[in-house]
Amino acid sequence: MAYASDLYFTEGSPESVITDARAAELVDGLLDSLRAAGPLRRVLLVPPDITRLHSGAGELTVLLYRRLSPSADVRVIPALGTHLPMSAAEMGLMYPGIPRDCFLVHNWRTDVVPRGEVPADFVAEVSEGRLRFPITCAVNRTLVEGGWDRIISIGQLVPHEIAGIANFSKNILIGLGGPDTISKSHYVAAVYGLERLMGRLDSPMRRILSWMDRHCIADLPITYLMTVRGSQDGRTVTRGLFAGDDERAYLAGAELCRAVAITDIGRPAAKVVAWMDADEYHTTWVANKAIYRTRMAVADGGELVVIAPGVRQFGEDQDTDALIRRIGYRSTAALIRLVESADITPAELTAISHLIVSSPEERFRVTYAPGGLTPAQTEAAGLSWGDPSELERRYDRSKLSEGWNTLPDGESIYFVPRPAAGLWTAGNRRQEGT
Repeated sequence: MAYASDLYFTEGSPESVITDARAAELVDGLLDSLRAAGPLRRVLLVPPDITRLHSGAGELTVLLYRRLSPSADVRVIPALGTHLPMSAAEMGLMYPGIPRDCFLVHNWRTDVVPRGEVPADFVAEVSEGRLRFPITCAVNRTLVEGGWDRIISIGQLVPHEIAGIANFSKNILIGLGGPDTISKSHYVAAVYGLERLMGRLDSPMRRILSWMDRHCIADLPITYLMTVRGSQDGRTVTRGLFAGDDERAYLAGAELCRAVAITDIGRPAAKVVAWMDADEYHTTWVANKAIYRTRMAVADGGELVVIAPGVRQFGEDQDTDALIRRIGYRSTAALIRLVESADITPAELTAISHLIVSSPEERFRVTYAPGGLTPAQTEAAGLSWGDPSELERRYDRSKLSEGWNTLPDGESIYFVPRPAAGLWTAGNRRQEGT
C-alpha cells in the first residue's frame, strides 16, 4: 500500500540562521505529527556518512535518537552508497552519544532486495536517446523487512554532480541502493553531462529517482528531514530545514539550496585551490568533489590544485580501487568508447561514471596532492601529482579567505575551503538542460 503523504514544515531563507534550539522545536513538532499518525515503536534513521560531516545531519540524527530512544527501538543505517563503512571514530565524531550497537552497515553489492524495474524506454526518454536499458531498483533489505513504524531519512540539499541537487529519495535509492540502481543511473547522468545538470531540479537521474519513488518504494513509511547549509562569518550555519513525506519538501528546499549554495565567481579563475578535510576524505572517489564542484569556475588552460592530505587510495573498496587504477582518469570520449567496446559490469560502470564526472576534459590541469599516495601511484592513474607538504605551505588555509586571494608573490587564486558545500561557476559556463 502507499502511505499518506504530509508536508510537515518548510522553514528558511538565504539570510536565515536556524539555531539548535529552533531545530529542536521543529524536530519535536515533526515527531508529534508522526506519533499522531501512529505509534513509533521501531524507527530507522538514515543519515549520510562522514563525507557529509558538515551537513548538519549528524546533529539532527543525534537529536532524533535522544528524543526517540527512551520509548522506541531505534536503529541507524548511514546512507553509504558505494562508500567505505564508517569507522568507530567517525561514528563518534558525527553521531556522538549514539551506542555503536544501534548502527547497521549497508553493503551495496550484497544487502539489497529488488523492488521493480525502470523501463528501458523511460531511460531512453530521459537521456534524450543516448542510452536505452532497464534499471533494476533495489534497496537495502532492512528497509523492506525491518518492520519499521517509520523510516526517517536525514540529509543535506546540496548541488550534486549526478542528481542535480542531492537528497530526498536519492538518500534512500542510492545511499541504500544496489549495483544496478547505482551504476546505471550514474552512467545516464554522467553521459548527459555535468554542466547540464549540476544545481538543477530537473535532470535525468532525478526523473529516474522519481519513477522509482512512485513505483518501487511508495509502500515504505519514509519521512524526509533535510537541511540547507551556508556560510556566515567563516562558519557553517543552517539556512533552512524542510520535512515531508513527498517531493514538496524537497522542491521547497531545493530552491533555497540554489539560492544559497551556487556561487558565480564572476570571471573564470586561472587557478582554483581546493582543500579536502583529512577527517572526511580518504579516497579520490569522494575527494574529487573538489573537481565536480569547481570545474565550471576554472579558466580554459587554467589549473585546479586539490590539497587532500587524508587521501590514501582511489576507490572506496579494494575492487573499486583496483578498477580505477586499471582504467585511469581519462576523457569522457575515451571512457564512453571503453563502455561501448567491452562487456562492462555494474561495478565497472559505476567507476566509469565517477571517472567521467572527475575529468577536466583536457580543458584545464588538475594538480592532486594526496597525503597517502605516491607520485608514481597518482600519475599511473592519470592524475598529476603535487607535493602535499609544499602545496600545504604555499596555500596555507589559515591565511586564506574563501574566494579571491592575492598571495605575497602576486599570484591570484580562488580558494574553496569546503568544495562539498556547494557549486562554483563562472559566467555562462553552466549549459542549459531540460
